[in-house]
Amino acid sequence: MAGGLRLQDESADGRRYNDENSIGEKDMKYILLMSGTRAGAETYHASPKQDINAHMAVLHRINQDLAESGEFVATQGLSEPKEAKVVRGEKNGLPVTDGIFPESKEFLLGYWIVDVANADRAYAIAGQISAASQNIPIEVRQFAAHEAKSR
Repeated sequence: MAGGLRLQDESADGRRYNDENSIGEKDMKYILLMSGTRAGAETYHASPKQDINAHMAVLHRINQDLAESGEFVATQGLSEPKEAKVVRGEKNGLPVTDGIFPESKEFLLGYWIVDVANADRAYAIAGQISAASQNIPIEVRQFAAHEAKSR
């Protein structure tokens, strides 16, 4: 879903306004990262179409539940690892691109961004996604909070 889905409005101070127009607590954003191996991705894509459709239906239901609870921000699956490029900038600013390194053991397959009350809720969502995806581990990371330094 391009650009994600915002279910609540955020004020200038970061507090949330829900449908009743009352102020709620500021929630925490997490990214849930699904990674897998090249062999795992190839096996998945070789699965019967009905198995892939069933898997996608479960993930879609999880996404719907998150949207209904107001916790969903965005999700996106990524193209196959063979299509990935690594970009490095040189001193003159020109990009240098390489393919994915053959020694890489794991690749990012997709992600979810959730806006939840606490880390335990992010872990619970990651557990649901993992259980629905043949127990693929899901890395959970909180978005960093950077405050502007005063002069």
